[in-house]
Amino acid sequence: MRQLFNHSIIEAFSHSEKLMPHIPLPEQLPGITGLLEYRLDTAQPIRELTQILLRGESTLSTGERELIAALVSSRNCTNFCEAAHTKAADLLLGEDKTARAVKQDIETAPVSEKMKALLQIATLTQQNSRAVTPEAVARAREASATDREIHDTVLIAALFCLYNKYVDGLATVAPTDPAFYQMLGERITGRGYVRPPGVYPVSSS
Repeated sequence: MRQLFNHSIIEAFSHSEKLMPHIPLPEQLPGITGLLEYRLDTAQPIRELTQILLRGESTLSTGERELIAALVSSRNCTNFCEAAHTKAADLLLGEDKTARAVKQDIETAPVSEKMKALLQIATLTQQNSRAVTPEAVARAREASATDREIHDTVLIAALFCLYNKYVDGLATVAPTDPAFYQMLGERITGRGYVRPPGVYPVSSS
């Protein structure tokens, strides 16, 4: 199974955009995966925070939290993260229309009024954290969002701005084969964001 997984990554990588990362990274681990393997000491707290926010206890579903990640990555034009978290949202929601609709137009997307308000807060956070206005927060509260949900929305949006800048700032490669993101989406919805033991090659850190 481990060999099959690594072979699938390598095969998908062959369909990647032809870019050269700014630093040497494991060639068979595109996007954020290679960066996390490059330096395990910094990767561990990032993974742990992501696991808490996207898979930990919350009144927002895992699918709703993945929608925030996908939306922010889309607005930041980070292809790897957008594709990965869109697929994760699709798998968790059991359909592929909602994430696409959210990225196109939050206000007409088939989500609750609370999620529309929270997604708008995520968008404002992505644009400029000071763009989050009292009115945007009041709208979320009027739609029954709790302070914890508002807090976590801003933190998830900020975390994915970090991911997006990390991925694009080091010019990592994003596969173009949809099968890669299907595989990656299944892995992160099944395992979460902790590092799978023994799956990756030895780190270059």
